[in-house]
Amino acid sequence: MDKRQIKVFDTAGPCVPFKRYMLPVLPRQPEVEVMIAGEHYFTLHGPRQSGKTTYFMAIAKEINDEN
Repeated sequence: MDKRQIKVFDTAGPCVPFKRYMLPVLPRQPEVEVMIAGEHYFTLHGPRQSGKTTYFMAIAKEINDEN
């Protein structure tokens, strides 16, 4: 039996790119990186299951990888 991970579409919880099909999230909100670098407060708001948690997980990973 083949043990390769098969990607599927998902509508619940944060997306994991190697398990799920997804569009890149970081290019969608480039101004957020500027606000974070400038130590400004901001709010990201959107309907449920629109990618808010996935976006914040990706931006946190990018910031942690830089340091």
